[in-house]
Amino acid sequence: MDERSNAPFGSQPAPTRIAVIGAGPAGFYTAEALLKSDRDVSIDLFDRLPTPYGLVRFGVAPDHQKIKSVTRLYERTLQDPRVRYLGNVAYGSDVNLADLRRHYNAVVFTVGANADRPLGIPGEDLYGSLSATEFVAWYNGHPEFADLDVPLDSRTVVVIGMGNVAIDVTRILAKSVAELAVTDIADHALEALERSQVERVVMVGRRGPAEAKFTTKELRELGELVNADIHVRADEVAPDAASLAAVAGDVNVTKNLEVMAWFAEQVPSGKPRAVELRFLLSPVEILGDERVRAVRFERNRLVVGEDGWISAVGTGEYEEIPADMVLRSVGYLGTALPDVPFEPRRGVIPNDEGRVLTGPDGSVVPGLYVAGWIKRGPSGVIGTNKACAMGTVASLLGDSLPSIEPRHATPEAIDELLAERGVKVVDTHSWLRLDAAEVAAGEGSGRPRVKRVRLDQMLDV
Repeated sequence: MDERSNAPFGSQPAPTRIAVIGAGPAGFYTAEALLKSDRDVSIDLFDRLPTPYGLVRFGVAPDHQKIKSVTRLYERTLQDPRVRYLGNVAYGSDVNLADLRRHYNAVVFTVGANADRPLGIPGEDLYGSLSATEFVAWYNGHPEFADLDVPLDSRTVVVIGMGNVAIDVTRILAKSVAELAVTDIADHALEALERSQVERVVMVGRRGPAEAKFTTKELRELGELVNADIHVRADEVAPDAASLAAVAGDVNVTKNLEVMAWFAEQVPSGKPRAVELRFLLSPVEILGDERVRAVRFERNRLVVGEDGWISAVGTGEYEEIPADMVLRSVGYLGTALPDVPFEPRRGVIPNDEGRVLTGPDGSVVPGLYVAGWIKRGPSGVIGTNKACAMGTVASLLGDSLPSIEPRHATPEAIDELLAERGVKVVDTHSWLRLDAAEVAAGEGSGRPRVKRVRLDQMLDV
């Protein structure tokens, strides 16, 4: 017997069966890398939601349609006869690891990092305190967040964090409904934002402007808002010598500093909303009784450690910023999956070049692999997942994979299992029908699509 194909010598070997759990960017790049290899493969791409594309559909801001065009490449992958999409199938409930091991030679987990890092301060659970991830999922039409209570009767919103997601949520709050009405923002979000009373959005970072994590393109957009003036304090965006030395040669940071210095020179023009950038402030408490009323910050100074790392150290001086709503955007963590090793401190599946390990310093678990944020942590942009997935696939192709019984080694076998369990699988054809319906619904109003946001609505199509 051939160890990987389960076929007798002299007969046509069966394809290597691979399950990819998670149909976001990392999952599609994994499938693409497998298809480009010289291995005969049969790939089933699973997702717990009916719709594929993960972060591209539910994370990328609706006013960034150009970024979403990457799905055209993913569509090509779906149209390859060696790839099947199995949506509306949840790992851990509809299928488990024992099922996958019986039906596939290898399993690649590409589930991303969907949990938020908490601030760990008093008042974090007050009404009006939300994670940016929840807010993003709400306005992007994620079915699990369609009913999120977003208090847009707020006058002032404090966004804690200085990354691209923080800029995205700030921009969405600052834009007019007319600007958002030509995007694929969820209808329920558009209706709520039309009633928004937000006048001021304050983005706050605990370190200085040179340590901010956003890209220059995202930053510039804050200065181009039709509906909001930009406010920056010149003394807060003037980098200290240590920061300048640490980022010397970093083109993105250099440009960021130039843009923020230009922001500091701008004179308010009287637009209906305002966006402020604040630095060197660490949140210590969210104040309020039943609802957020302010955030208390400690002022920081930057200190260079022996390792050269620049840290923010509290000065013992405090400042309160009034707020009716707080959006926390300080990072993400992966979550543990049933029967799969997990490293809770880092929020990742422990691995060695994509091979799943029993623990951080453990041994390799044969046939299990990982790619994307759940492999390396939440870093990089969408395209970063391509090289990450290619590295994992190189490991997979170099390994001797576990064998599976011939009666389980066909696509029909897993289909029968899911049918027996009453799972309503959304296949590639069904997804393309839903996709076409959403696009058609947007044509009359000049929108790229009108998303179906309820599971029953998706499955009805």
